[in-house]
Amino acid sequence: MPLVPQMLEPKHDALLTEASRRGLPDADGIRLCFQVLALARSIDRDCAARLAPRQLSEGKFVLLFLLHEQPQGLPPHVLAERAGVTRATITGLLDGLERDGFVLRQAGQEDRRRIAVTLTAKGKTAAARLFKEHTAWIGTLFQGLSSADQRQLGDLLTRVWRATNAGRAATAGRGQ
Repeated sequence: MPLVPQMLEPKHDALLTEASRRGLPDADGIRLCFQVLALARSIDRDCAARLAPRQLSEGKFVLLFLLHEQPQGLPPHVLAERAGVTRATITGLLDGLERDGFVLRQAGQEDRRRIAVTLTAKGKTAAARLFKEHTAWIGTLFQGLSSADQRQLGDLLTRVWRATNAGRAATAGRGQ
């Protein structure tokens, strides 16, 4: 299958060339893995480039959405759990969001040790606008695929994911 020029990173291209030179039987699987990695990195870079002018990283962006529709806010440890990051990471993300005017940390009225993080007006506006923009952008990535192609791609990616340690662990946890 021909590759788009420059799709693979040089290190992956070198490994694939060496695998082909050695006649490894899994060269096609290796190529597909590297293509998926290249696609994921490209999407991550595009996402970062779209968020940077708004003073946001992907981690901060996720927190805006976790807080959107939460008028009472959420404690930092709940945000960390839902975002899948450590408490130390959440502290840094919240520091940046607070410094840039997107969130407020407020002590609880009954227990001042309990902190609730809420969106400011700027944060609410950004969350609403970015959700619409970001989901539209993500949708454009797959416009060239029919609905059937998208379902098939999703099914294929799920099958490959199930072969990873994370996929096996998740599947075992569900008794499948």
